[in-house]
Amino acid sequence: MQQTSKQILTMFAVVLPLFWPFSAHFTPALAQSVVSYITTDPLTGIAIGGMDPVSYFTETAPQPGKPEYEFYWMGAPWHFANEANFEVFKRHPEIYAPQYGGHGAMSMARGFVSDSDPRLYTVFKDRLFLFYSAANREAFLLAPDAAARQGAANWPSLSKTLSTQ
Repeated sequence: MQQTSKQILTMFAVVLPLFWPFSAHFTPALAQSVVSYITTDPLTGIAIGGMDPVSYFTETAPQPGKPEYEFYWMGAPWHFANEANFEVFKRHPEIYAPQYGGHGAMSMARGFVSDSDPRLYTVFKDRLFLFYSAANREAFLLAPDAAARQGAANWPSLSKTLSTQ
């Protein structure tokens, strides 16, 4: 068994350098974030888990969107519960889309990017904030002005690390 292992290692030591000149013709891949700019459902690819972003402002609870009301914005498909919400979002997506691309608001305030759960949210000063956990939402609500201000300060640099595809 030891002899076989030595033979395999020797083959690698001899064969791999033969491919070195060939590999020099390829440009190295740049490191890219696997976290997207807009939070999407990992299975469907739909923004904020398929929830209608306008419904956070108009209903008592967020409504699931429907595929027939789909709009692409910032590289992600967004779904809406009805045509009215679809049209409103199309005119002013920056008003209704969640802050920080839908990433966890308290995490952003603390200086890092996290996922969020579209069921954990708050609307503060006419802006939608999503959270990773109920505890993060509660921490945000203890000092929402400071958390929103710090998140807004961190977002420009942290968003540069996210994939736009």
